[in-house]
Amino acid sequence: MDQDKLINDLTKRLREGKMDRKDFLQATGKIAIAALGMTVIGSLTGGSVDASPKFTAYPFTLGVASGDPWPESVVLWTRLAPDPLNGGGMPGSDVPVKWEMATDDKFRKVAHQGTGYARAQLGHSVHVEVNGLEPNQVYYYRFKAGKEISPIGRTKTLPAYGAHVEKMSFAFASCQNYPTGYFTPYRHMVSEDLDLVFHLGDYIYEGPGPKPETPSPRYHNGPEIFTLDDYRNRYALYKSDSDLQAAHARFPWVVSMDDHEIENNHAGLIPEGNQPIEPFLARKAAAFQAYYENMPLRTSSLPSGFTMQLYRHFNYGNLANVHVLDTRQFRDDQASGDGRKPPTPESASVDRSIMGEEQEQWLLSGLNQSQAPWNIIPQQVFFCKRDFLIGDGEEYSMDAWDGYSANRDRILNFAKQKGLSNLVILTGDVHSNWACEIKSDFNNPDSEILGAEFVGTSITSGGDGFDIKDDQKAILAENPHIKFYNSQRGYVLCTATHESFQADYKVVPYVTRPGAPVTTRASFLMEKGVPGLKQIYDAAVMA
Repeated sequence: MDQDKLINDLTKRLREGKMDRKDFLQATGKIAIAALGMTVIGSLTGGSVDASPKFTAYPFTLGVASGDPWPESVVLWTRLAPDPLNGGGMPGSDVPVKWEMATDDKFRKVAHQGTGYARAQLGHSVHVEVNGLEPNQVYYYRFKAGKEISPIGRTKTLPAYGAHVEKMSFAFASCQNYPTGYFTPYRHMVSEDLDLVFHLGDYIYEGPGPKPETPSPRYHNGPEIFTLDDYRNRYALYKSDSDLQAAHARFPWVVSMDDHEIENNHAGLIPEGNQPIEPFLARKAAAFQAYYENMPLRTSSLPSGFTMQLYRHFNYGNLANVHVLDTRQFRDDQASGDGRKPPTPESASVDRSIMGEEQEQWLLSGLNQSQAPWNIIPQQVFFCKRDFLIGDGEEYSMDAWDGYSANRDRILNFAKQKGLSNLVILTGDVHSNWACEIKSDFNNPDSEILGAEFVGTSITSGGDGFDIKDDQKAILAENPHIKFYNSQRGYVLCTATHESFQADYKVVPYVTRPGAPVTTRASFLMEKGVPGLKQIYDAAVMA
């Protein structure tokens, strides 16, 4: 049976409800990869092992990281790369890497230790899933390869399932375009007292960036990226940044992918514009593999075909349930050719989804079972209604939830039926800060408030930015459920207790040169049992 007939048969099974979307993507992805002569890395096999490696230079140039914390487990990450911007500079053998975890940064009290492998098949990255840890405990960790020792990292496990927790503190960030500025916000994030960090996507940018003759704070290492080697080198460039390394080494991260880790505004297996599909499939497979290689992800997120498990659930004691969404991998194509458009029957179709049926049911099931004071949903693109057209008529971003309004309505209707008023949606993508009240019906200003969406600005994307201009003031007036706008760079600091949820918008005045100070631009509070957002600090008023 040839490739086209196989895909047609699978498509028929999907339409008849005999196969879910995730299995369809995985199966068609494997067929396409096979046709392209590529390797599926759904299962790892060990290669030859170099037990006594000798490196041409220090191998831990990309730092260390931890992620996906559970009460009893966490992922430790590093990648051996003595020549990071030229493929890593490692030979073709696997390398044993020793690791240690201690409860003190001097490693006098080593709690766990072992040996992992830097797999050549995965760019000599190391992913160690350490089990048997104590809940809500700070640990320090380090790696050793040959005679070389890594920098020391610090991590923290989550509280025990259902355990009483007084407070949760975290930050979220997104969109760090290397050429447009310095990652100074991360330098300030390191000084915060955080339990973890959520990264909401656009960890790298795939484009060529400015040409060398064009004035720019920094430059990409080469043209637009397409191959696995290209993506590996691009991640190495970003991870060479000392501020980003410091933030990874200080806190456990929970990461999710948006579009630029592969290609701008792609939708599932559909590339942007009218590009041919086969080159995009090869590119996506390479991008998925490089993303896994460079992130502190569990083996359960290892790519298989054209699927990668990135939506996942975390419990923070009895204080918060966290559902991390993937709004890019399983979505239908953008309606009306993408861009900003009026609503159409296509954009409002009940058959369209931004998250896929399986993920949608997973989310609704999790919300249904949750007894926590806060249901936190880190995800990628603008959730609340955002009408860009001032006055009569409407205009929405077809790449955001406005372009998949029926999918959003299903979530809102479910939350309304369950009497939920504690949704906390965390969003990136748009390179600006927004604070929104989530309405059960955005067309009815008097409808119930189901929670809040906090949209965080970029780390650098968009350059220095600005506070607010008349155009944005008009958009706020057009959308009364949106309470705040700011377009400087930074991150959002969040603090949850049983009685309240607070979001502090941390901003820097510039990123086009290093060394910017950080300030709090605004703070918003959600109080338990009190619908709506309360602005408790506004730097513009205080100035």
